[in-house]
Amino acid sequence: STRSTTADREAGRAALSSGGDRPASLLLRPAPLPGVAMTVAIDAGNGALKLASVVDGRVGHVQRIPTDPLPDPLVLAERIAEMAFDGPPGDGIAVVSVVPALTETLREAARVISARLLIADATTIPLETRVPHPLRVGSDRLLAAWGALLHHGAPLIVVDLGTATTVDAVDADGAFVGGAILPGMELGLAALARGTAQLPHVKLAPPDRAIGEDTVAALRSGVVLGHLGAIRELVTRMAAELAPDGPRPTVVATGGFTFAGWAREALLLPGGPGLPAIADAVDPDLLLRSLGTLAGRHAGVAR
Repeated sequence: STRSTTADREAGRAALSSGGDRPASLLLRPAPLPGVAMTVAIDAGNGALKLASVVDGRVGHVQRIPTDPLPDPLVLAERIAEMAFDGPPGDGIAVVSVVPALTETLREAARVISARLLIADATTIPLETRVPHPLRVGSDRLLAAWGALLHHGAPLIVVDLGTATTVDAVDADGAFVGGAILPGMELGLAALARGTAQLPHVKLAPPDRAIGEDTVAALRSGVVLGHLGAIRELVTRMAAELAPDGPRPTVVATGGFTFAGWAREALLLPGGPGLPAIADAVDPDLLLRSLGTLAGRHAGVAR
């Protein structure tokens, strides 16, 4: 078994603090296969860690680990070591994180198993930026823009629907030029329930129609259709700014909500008369796949 014994757990915790020998059960690795390299890609978001193996651009089964409370570094090290048995971890661990505390936890986990760690940020993502403070731009936004650019070309708009929703622009030269940030749909529902006396917290779901006949239906209409309307407005305005005289930039949607069939349909199909489709493509695994590509580039492996 790849799981540590209790003794190994204690040894691992000691190794974290002392830098000593690593637990033997966390050091096992399969022999490398010629011409094949694997990355353990980790998207550290506000609500969860998403982990998957990435081999030659193919994203394996995505595992989710809640981040409240903060995961134990040794537990993460065990999970990563287990994933490495799906293939040779030739490109190590690649992380994109929007939570500094999680970034440090993942650094500790990588040290436990002596794994190479790549943090995707403005200094490691090979994307030109034309904003005043590129180091202040969320690394997930830059990574999504770079990954989408590789597959779809420029100009480009990337919509990422997660805890927050971001709509970002890449100009015709392939440079990140900024974007917009708004509360995600779940966050909107939670804020309404928390900040009002009588509005309940309801499960996120698409409404049957815009005119809600009760409070739950009205909330779903406002949050879901209102959110889609806000995204459509931002995409329309950004497209006009990016390409005032040319064809509309390609719009790619990603993020946790794009795994839901109703969300993909709402993004890819017209919303009704005068409501054009928002996105040209939906790629739920964009960040994880891009981490694999980035790790390969940094390791000198053409992917």
